[in-house]
Order: sequence, then C-alpha cells, then structure tokens
Amino acid sequence: MLDQIVEYLSFPFVRNALVAGVLISLSAALLGVPLVLKRLSFIGDGLSHVAFGAMAVAGVLNFADSMALSLPVTIACALVLLKSTRNAKTAGDAMLAMLSVGAMAIGYLLMNLRPSTSNVSGDVCTTLFGSVSILTLTDKDLWLCAGLSLGVVVCWLLSYNRLFDVTFDECHAKACGTNTALFNAVWAVVVAVVIVISMRLVGTLLVTAILVFPAVAAMRVAKSFRAVTAVAAAFSVICSTVGILVAIVAGTPVGSTIVGVDIAAFLLVSTMGRLLK
Repeated sequence: MLDQIVEYLSFPFVRNALVAGVLISLSAALLGVPLVLKRLSFIGDGLSHVAFGAMAVAGVLNFADSMALSLPVTIACALVLLKSTRNAKTAGDAMLAMLSVGAMAIGYLLMNLRPSTSNVSGDVCTTLFGSVSILTLTDKDLWLCAGLSLGVVVCWLLSYNRLFDVTFDECHAKACGTNTALFNAVWAVVVAVVIVISMRLVGTLLVTAILVFPAVAAMRVAKSFRAVTAVAAAFSVICSTVGILVAIVAGTPVGSTIVGVDIAAFLLVSTMGRLLK
C-alpha cells in the first residue's frame, strides 16, 4: 500500500489535492475553535448552503469560476447573519434557517431548470459531498485556495489576543477598547471565505464536520485556548491528509472519507482523554 501511495504522489493532481487539503483544514480548524466555544457551529452549515445556491446561479450565468460569485454572496450573507443576531425582530437562528434552506432550494431548482451538463444528479452529488472537486484543482485553483487559506492564517495570528477576548467575554473586550462590531464583521468575512474554500474539500453538506470535529476533539485532551487550537490544527491536517490518501487508494468519495477519518480519530482522542483523567 505504501508503494501505491508513493506512486500516486508522483501525479500533480494528487499533490495539488494534498497541499490544498492541508491549507484548507488548517484554516478551518483555527476558526472552528472559537465558533464551537461561541456556540456558532452551525453557521458553517448555513453559509455552505448559501454558497451552494450561489454556485448554481454562477453555473446558470456561465461564470468561468463559480467562486467569483459564491464568495461575495456568502460574505454578504455572513454579514446579514451577524446583524440579525442583534435584531430582536428576527432571531439569528431563524435567519440562518431561512437563508440556508432557501438557498439550497433555489440552487437545486436552477440546476434542474438550466443544467450545465446532462448529469444533474452527478453535479449535485459532487457539490454536496465533495466527491471529486479537490482532485480536479487546476494550478489557478490551487493558488487561489493557498492565497485565501494563508490570508486566514495571517489574520488569525495578527488578531489572536483580540479573538481570545471576544470569544470568551465580548463585553470585557469592548471595555478594553476593542471595536467588537468591526471585529466581528471582519471575522464573519473570514468565516465566509473558509466556508467557500472548504466546499472544495468536503462539499456543501460536510463543511461543518471539518470545523467542529477538530475543535471538539482537541477540547478532550487540551485545557488552554492556545493548546486546544494547536491540537485542533494538528488533528485537522492529519485527518485530511489521511482521508485524501485513503480516498485515492480505495476509490472512495474524498469528502466522506475525510469525515470518516475525523470520526474515527475523534473517538480515539475521546478515549485517550478519558484515560488521561
């Protein structure tokens, strides 16, 4: 099996998939920890549904790159959701449900009314579960994913202290001079970017998994915020790498395989956490 993996690594598309997978997993893990701590885990699910609808519209309009439309639309919806959490008339979870379900319905409707290929079911399955997207990355796609992922990592490093304060006590952060409204808006944009690029790795329906599993697993064995983030990043990168390689060798869907590895690793880490107590 090792020889087979080495042989596959000689192909550029496999190397591209691994590089993109590592970068996407790293950025998703960095954001997953504060999202889980703030009980906003399902925001990834909602925004990925919005991105699915935007990708369908991009297909109908014959966009050369669907990300050119899905990224700004998802960012706009992330900002709308952020504002809705402060609006007493419409609860944030209700707005999230309306946006996610509405976008999914419109996206699927458009893909059937104006199909870009004859295999609509296959296109929908690929988009929802990320079965082959990560293995068909062009050099341009790779550079775009790398640029966006590294941008997320840089933003996280530069704002670590403020992110820590806002995650645990937003009122204290505001009292210390942090413009929490602007900070949350910036991070809403960052979350939207991570959601869109993560869809290339695991598809629309499985994005939440790579945000949540690493964070929750890390909390089983680490205590401080810094340690949890470091463990979550390592967990996510290792699981994604293993998942991609297993999927290539076994011929299984990449997104589902990565999530399967996440589940197995989570159970292992949870067991270790209980034994260490």
